Amino acid sequence: MPEQLSPELVALRQRCQDFAQQQMLPLAGLDSAETRSQIRQASKAAGLFELTQPGTGSTTSQLALCVARETLAASNPPELDAVFGPSPGVLGSVGEPLASSHLGPLLAGEKRGSFGFTEPDNVQPTAGVIQGDNLVITGQKSYVTGGADADFINALVRIEDHGPSMVVIDTNIDGVILDKRFNSLDGSHHAAFRFEQAVVPLSHVIGELGQGLPKALGQIGDVRLLFAAQACGYMIWVMDLLQSHLQRPDKSGAPRGDKDVVRWHYANLRIKAFAARSMLYRTARLADQGENIVNEGMACKVFATEGVGEAVDTAIQLVGGEALIDDHPLAHLYKKVRAWRLAEGASDLLRLNIGRGILELGKGRI
Repeated sequence: MPEQLSPELVALRQRCQDFAQQQMLPLAGLDSAETRSQIRQASKAAGLFELTQPGTGSTTSQLALCVARETLAASNPPELDAVFGPSPGVLGSVGEPLASSHLGPLLAGEKRGSFGFTEPDNVQPTAGVIQGDNLVITGQKSYVTGGADADFINALVRIEDHGPSMVVIDTNIDGVILDKRFNSLDGSHHAAFRFEQAVVPLSHVIGELGQGLPKALGQIGDVRLLFAAQACGYMIWVMDLLQSHLQRPDKSGAPRGDKDVVRWHYANLRIKAFAARSMLYRTARLADQGENIVNEGMACKVFATEGVGEAVDTAIQLVGGEALIDDHPLAHLYKKVRAWRLAEGASDLLRLNIGRGILELGKGRI
């Protein structure tokens, strides 16, 4: 549980609470680019920026990351994703030349990376053919988050005679075509790419040929825990907002929370927040013990993202029409969290995968 933390993690939680209150919340409503820059610089000074960057001397356990992300989100601050530096993702264990050409510049903020996994419906998988020291790639990738501004894509490519492999594809080379850039409800932007005989060095394959799928799924699994941790943090923020709202008097002078139906809805949200946080912290501890948490990670992501969606929706209903105004924090949060039930695997698909993992593969503790 969140209460069973080491002194180091308790200190990290306090540091994140202080950072959100002192460095982030005062910037709410200011220019987004300037806010991001100020938060990034403050985060580096506070030692939070490198938490997602192994090898910098900071703690990088899943439990520590969950504590930090949940605690920051619990204040609902602006530009939350500016706090942490770029994580290595699938590039984490690469050697040369990728360590110098892509991983180093990524961690230093000199290059931007993106992740290409999803493909449009009714198209053949993105394919690669080895020709000498090069790999020739054809195919398409959709929903490449941040891809329009990225310097390279870590893409899953099915290489002839070898199978799915992770490949670094620079976005400025011939044959890499940005088809479309589009925005989501939560304000994030994505891109669709085509690869038409794009030639990349064979040295841009990450790890061994044919071993790309486990790497891709490992990164997706980490992102699912990220969503779950932030969802739990936002649930805490919603609970606090509702508690304050329901304890204030209505027009009759009685507290708004005196009605049984209101108390029922509020208590139901509290129960789900308690369950979501319990799942998150247990799963993070299992991950740090080296356990396979594929099923548990999917369960956390499904339960927490659905839970925060229900919490925000219920809070809007209880607060009333003022919560529908564009600049109301609940309206803003609704737009942010709605997309999470689709990101890194839609909830229904993840439920099917959990069932398959247990019934067919015997994986997981659920």
